[in-house]
Amino acid sequence: MPRAVQRALRVSSQPLRLTPAKSTNWKHIAHSTLCASRRTFSCGGKQNLLQPVGLTPRGCRSYVAPASNPVTPIEKILLDTIKATGPISFGTYMQMCLSHPTEGYYMKTDRPVFGERGDFTTSPEISQVFGELVGVWLLSQWLYAGNSRKLRLVELGPGRGTLMHDILRVFSQFSGGREAIESIHLVETSPNMRRQQDEKLAPLATAHCWDVQWHSSTDEIPQDPTRFTLLVAHEFFDALPFNLIQKTQEGWQEVLIAAAESAALNSSVLNVDTTLPTHRDTPISHPTSRFRRVLSPLPTASSTLLGFSSARFKDLPPGSTLEISPAAFKIARKVGELVYDAAGEGSGSAGSALVVDYGAEKAFGNSFRAFKDHKIVDVFHQPGECDLTVNVDFAYLKEALAGVATPLGPLTQEAFLMRMGLPARVEALKRTATSGERAADMERAAKRLVDKTGMGSQYQVMGIVGKRTDEESVRAEERWPFVKDV
Repeated sequence: MPRAVQRALRVSSQPLRLTPAKSTNWKHIAHSTLCASRRTFSCGGKQNLLQPVGLTPRGCRSYVAPASNPVTPIEKILLDTIKATGPISFGTYMQMCLSHPTEGYYMKTDRPVFGERGDFTTSPEISQVFGELVGVWLLSQWLYAGNSRKLRLVELGPGRGTLMHDILRVFSQFSGGREAIESIHLVETSPNMRRQQDEKLAPLATAHCWDVQWHSSTDEIPQDPTRFTLLVAHEFFDALPFNLIQKTQEGWQEVLIAAAESAALNSSVLNVDTTLPTHRDTPISHPTSRFRRVLSPLPTASSTLLGFSSARFKDLPPGSTLEISPAAFKIARKVGELVYDAAGEGSGSAGSALVVDYGAEKAFGNSFRAFKDHKIVDVFHQPGECDLTVNVDFAYLKEALAGVATPLGPLTQEAFLMRMGLPARVEALKRTATSGERAADMERAAKRLVDKTGMGSQYQVMGIVGKRTDEESVRAEERWPFVKDV
C-alpha cells in the first residue's frame, strides 16, 4: 500500500464517535439478479454483454400499478404533453419525473427520499466507514500530488450531505488537510436537499471557516488549476436522463413513450416482451398502464448520433437496444476538465475524482427501473412519486475522459473498500462502541457494503486523475487501490 494512503489511513484511524447508521433495506437490493442478453459485442479485445437486467432479487417484491390509481401531477403534465406534441423520449420522462421544479421527485418536501421512511438507502447512510474510506482516498491523492496547493472539494448530487460530512471529518483529523480546504462545492438542484445539506455541513464548515457553495450544474464550477480539486459523485450518474434507442434494418431508431389510450401517430407499438428482452420477473409496462413504448417511424437525428457515439456500438445486430445518456457523457467530460491542469501543458494534474455507481464497463439495454418504499415497481408507476435509476456504462464515461484525464478501474465496491482497509477501520470503531450490541451493528452495517451478492458487486468505483501526455507517465498513474496485481 503506497505511503500516501498509509499516511491518510493513520490520520483517519483516530476514534470518530458517531452513531452508526441504522440497519434498513437499501436501494441496491432490487437488482441482485442480473440477466444477460444473448447479444455480445467486442470492445478493446474483450467480450462485453449488451445486458438487460433482471430486477427481482431475493426478498424484494415487485408490482405494477393499475390505471385506476389517481393521476399524479407529473403524470397529467406528461399526458398533456404527449397529446399536444406526440410521443416523448425516455430522457424527457425521467427529467420531468425527477426534476420538475415543483412536482419532481427530488424537489418535493412532503416525504423523505432516503432512509426507512423514504424509497431507498445509500452506502453512506448505512455505515460511516464508507465515507471515511472515500475521504482517505481523496486525502491520499492530495498528499500524492505534493499537498502544495489549496483544496476545493466538489460533490455531485450530495443527497443529505452524509458522504461529504464523513469526508470532511477525515480531513479535519489532519491539520494540513484541514487548513488547505478553501471551499466546498455542492451540485444540487433541489432547494429541499440544499437545506438538508446545509444543516448537515454547517457546523463543521463554520468551525473551520470553510466556504460552502451550491451550484445547479457542473458548468457553474470554473476550472482552476491553481487549486487542487477533489471530486466525488456517488449515485449521481444513474439518475441522469437517458435515451433509449433500438437498431433496426433502417438504422438506429428511438424508443419513445406514448399515451396508452390512443394510437401514436406514425409510430409503431413496441412489444416489450420480445423486442426489449426482460427477465421474466422484471416489471414492464402493464397493459393497464397509462403509458406505452413505441418506436419512432424512422431514424432521428438524436438516435443516429447516439448510435454512432461509441465505436463499441458499430457492429451491434438489428434488434439491439441501448440506454445512452448524453448528459452522463457531458458531465464526465466536465469532471475530467476540472482535474486537468491545462496550464501544465498536460504534464500535471489539477485534482482527482471518484465515481461510485450502479453499472459496469459495458452498455446496457434494459436496466431502467423505479423504486417505491424500498421495492422495485413499474417505471410508469405514479410518475413523480418514485425514484428512477438506470445502470451506468463506465466504458462510456471513460470515453468521455479521453484527452483530459486518466480513468482508474473500475473496481467493485467490495474490492475498493477491502483494499482501502475496511476491516481495520471497523475494528477501530468497534473498540469505541459503548455496548456489544452497538459493536455488532457496526460490523453488520459494514458487511453490507462489501456483500458480494449485493452492494459489494453491484456498485462500481472508478478513479479519475489529471491527464498525463506520454505513455510512460500514464502507466505511472496507477494508484492504489486501482492496481492490477494485488
